[in-house]
Amino acid sequence: MQIATVLLLIVLAVTALFAALNWPVFTAPMTLFVGLTNVELPLGLLMLGALAVVSLLFVVSVLAVQGRALAELRRHGRELQAQRQLADQAEASRFTELRAFMSAELERVARNGDAVRDTLLARLDRLESQQRLLIEQTGNTLSSYIGELEDRFERGMSPGQGH
Repeated sequence: MQIATVLLLIVLAVTALFAALNWPVFTAPMTLFVGLTNVELPLGLLMLGALAVVSLLFVVSVLAVQGRALAELRRHGRELQAQRQLADQAEASRFTELRAFMSAELERVARNGDAVRDTLLARLDRLESQQRLLIEQTGNTLSSYIGELEDRFERGMSPGQGH
């Protein structure tokens, strides 16, 4: 309970106790001037009635304030939920953009890797053909030297010089 409500209940309880203890005085009629005329009314009951009306107005006012606060709280809750949904959508959009960016980058890296691989394979093919050519030239040179050595050896071992 709120402090104001508890305080109101205490004041009303003390007033009710006071009125009960002094009931004959509260109900004694008195002549009252109400603007244009005089009226015979019990002043105590009139004051208790005024207190009851003021208390009722206070309770209605408190309930109205609490009702407005509750409505405002609900409105803020709905706005907060809407903002959360917007933030979630924005986050999902950022993840989608990040996923698309990562896919594009991976594709670019794969294309670059393919290009590097193709370049490397072409280079290896050139080196292999150069190596074959070099081996063939070396083989030809060796064959030529061996042939020349065989010619010299045969000339050195001509038929008249045999063993």
